Amino acid sequence: MDITFEAQKTLQRLLAELDFSQLTPQKKSILIQRLTNGFQALFNQLFPLYGQRFDLHYHLKVLLQSVIDFHKKKCPAQIKDKSALWFESNQNVGIAVYVDLLADDLVSLIEKIPYFEALGINYVHLMPLYLSPEGNSDGGYAISDYRTVSPKLGTNKDLKDLASALHKKGIRMVLDFVFNHTSDEHRWAQAAKAGDQEYQDYYYFMDEQDAMEYNQTVREIFPQIRRGSFTYLPELDRHVWTTFNSFQWDLNYSNPAVFVAVVEEMLHLILNGCDVLRLDALAFVWKEKGTVCENLPKAHNLIKAFKACLDIAAPHVVFKSEAIVHPDDVNKYIATDECTLSYNPLMMALLWESLATRQTNLLYQSLERSFQIPEHTTWVNYLRCHDDIGWLWDDTISDRLGIDGIGHRHFLNQFYTGQFAGSFAAGVPFQENPVNGDCRVCGTLASLAGVENAIAADDPLLLDHAIKRIRVLNGINFAMPGIPLLYQGDDLGVLNNNDYLKDPTKVDDSRWVHRKKLTKADFTLAEDINTPQGKIAQLIREMIQIRKANDIFAAKSFELISLGSEHLFAFKRQSGDNVLLVIANISEHHVPITPTLDGLIGNKTAMNLLNNERIDLSSFSLIEPLDLLWLTKA
Repeated sequence: MDITFEAQKTLQRLLAELDFSQLTPQKKSILIQRLTNGFQALFNQLFPLYGQRFDLHYHLKVLLQSVIDFHKKKCPAQIKDKSALWFESNQNVGIAVYVDLLADDLVSLIEKIPYFEALGINYVHLMPLYLSPEGNSDGGYAISDYRTVSPKLGTNKDLKDLASALHKKGIRMVLDFVFNHTSDEHRWAQAAKAGDQEYQDYYYFMDEQDAMEYNQTVREIFPQIRRGSFTYLPELDRHVWTTFNSFQWDLNYSNPAVFVAVVEEMLHLILNGCDVLRLDALAFVWKEKGTVCENLPKAHNLIKAFKACLDIAAPHVVFKSEAIVHPDDVNKYIATDECTLSYNPLMMALLWESLATRQTNLLYQSLERSFQIPEHTTWVNYLRCHDDIGWLWDDTISDRLGIDGIGHRHFLNQFYTGQFAGSFAAGVPFQENPVNGDCRVCGTLASLAGVENAIAADDPLLLDHAIKRIRVLNGINFAMPGIPLLYQGDDLGVLNNNDYLKDPTKVDDSRWVHRKKLTKADFTLAEDINTPQGKIAQLIREMIQIRKANDIFAAKSFELISLGSEHLFAFKRQSGDNVLLVIANISEHHVPITPTLDGLIGNKTAMNLLNNERIDLSSFSLIEPLDLLWLTKA
């Protein structure tokens, strides 16, 4: 079969059937041109998924009519920066926030825009803000209605007003696209519960035997909450697929009607003014019996089909992948025809691993293999987020270094939850598996780095070390290629908060330990340079200012540099004759540097951008404990 010919023939048939009558001649012309350019890519991805369906033509017609109808509606004013490659600029610095934890609602969040500007933020990720179940909603990731903002946060108009206000200040807005599952309160799920066969086909309903067979190969995500990946519904005497929580029903993308319906929801999100869509839990979206049901080839077909729709309907919007899986699988989602941006969970996890071990071998070896991604795609680098820390690395690399993967992960869990002698961290375990003892770690940046324990011990040296760890982590994060992303409160040095233990809807989810409601007192504390919080806030602000003032932080060239010590981490970025050499000591001791540095920079003297100090490289051979250098030619 000549798929190119079939795609062209199908498009011509569809164009004759579609209704463009409510579009202006200009909008119609633009859209037909985008369809002409982009339909082949869409057809190429949908055909492997639904080519055997007799009703594929019908679903394509509904899909494209939805795209046409989308163009009849008005979006908030777009950001002035129309650069297609905006994400490659050193001006980008992001922050992820919960609307009601940073402010009270969407209207009051507009009042926080001056804070974003002062900090240097131009990329704001709003955590899920749509209608979701009362009580436990997995932090908003159980969505009951993609088209209705939670009344606690405001209205759709408030969200559009926020988007406009952000865009006026040159700040991009990021929203979550939760497309693996809905809440069991979504109208599709409610219809399915009521016996509507059309909507039962939107989900995975099966008998106990089928559920048991699937459970043989899929992994448990929240084993403390529910064993297996299914929830029994006594009113239907059926099991429904629930990868995460029993109230989050996985969508059945083997049904093309589901794909079309979710594209329509995606377009509605864009109507609210977003510039980036974060694809939540994208590794789980395609299921096949006898597999782990993660990272399957057809998951990529599906995501590329969504991207093809995005390029036709709203090419100014880009996808960001959230794939917290094996590093090799993370990289497979990153492409100009799939996800332009991607979280970098490997670097995040291994920076914490390096701090615990005071060794950088695993970090070096892993980044050397997995950091490079296609041209015109970008990492989103982060130290903490709304979620837990999982110790994701390739065990073939740790094996080669003589590290037992299982044992080392157990050590890291013990270390960061304060159960290892000498640990500086005050983290909290999350979802410990009672069978294999595996778990993940929660906590704020400051508490995990040692600030909380140092304050409790009233020990100035421990506190100094903790703040320096935060400086080292942020110094690496801000200097790596990609978009650095802060998590709310970490910019203020906020510590763990145990108030969630008093809330019955949150007590079983330790991630709330780092989801604190920020108060005026938190901001006031961070303004006082004599407090640990003030020192942390100041160093982060200064690093952001330096990054945005120096184009070298946009350099595409990146090279890991070995300096002869397992306690050091270094890399070089270069653009023409301009060079940035970043050196970090992740130990609490002086560390000698074996090679001379002048050859790496191409000059006898260097300037440390972090303090404007000139350094004679020929005599520079020792780096201070937990120190960080951003070196350029003097």
